[in-house]
Amino acid sequence: MTTFGPVPEPARLTIDVGGGMRGRTGGYDKRLGDMTGVYRDGEAHAGAVTERGADHLVYRVEEHRAGDGPGALIIGTSTLAPGRYGDEFAMTRGHLHAKADRAELYHCLSGRGVMLLETLDGRSEAVELGPGDAAHVPGYWVHRSVNTGDEPFVTLFCYPADAGQDYALIADAGGMAQLVVDDGAGGWTTRPNPDHTGYRKDAA
Repeated sequence: MTTFGPVPEPARLTIDVGGGMRGRTGGYDKRLGDMTGVYRDGEAHAGAVTERGADHLVYRVEEHRAGDGPGALIIGTSTLAPGRYGDEFAMTRGHLHAKADRAELYHCLSGRGVMLLETLDGRSEAVELGPGDAAHVPGYWVHRSVNTGDEPFVTLFCYPADAGQDYALIADAGGMAQLVVDDGAGGWTTRPNPDHTGYRKDAA
């Protein structure tokens, strides 16, 4: 006979295209003062802090989690404000899951952006997302969201609750291997990051 532990209650969530989530259990904000070292152009970031203040909101995450064990899911929204820091677009810190084989789904609710994806062995992809588009991020891929538009880039995400995040991986490598930058013609492109020193091979 199967023995069950505590069974979580079902939840009804209301999620709007602006990223608001009714029924959330948590969340956090990242502000300009939290983003030191994320952008390659440190002077541009410091100038933005001086102009807008360290408390200026860069992105907000709202989430619902019913448990932390195997089989549980975290469902949430990420709302990333537009902006430029030098020629880089506004972005999240990015991460690899602490349990590196864990996958994640991102579905764009509004705005436009890019999901920047990289593997520890040097592969790179930039998946463009607009309303209705989704990106399936497999395990073992480092990933971050980039807002390439002029309005908030809002995504709905879902991933296993036991995945965890390794944020230090990117900082330790001098940033991701590719930068998402203004192409000078009203769009975006990628180019190699000369400061990237390679990811820790023990991360997986």
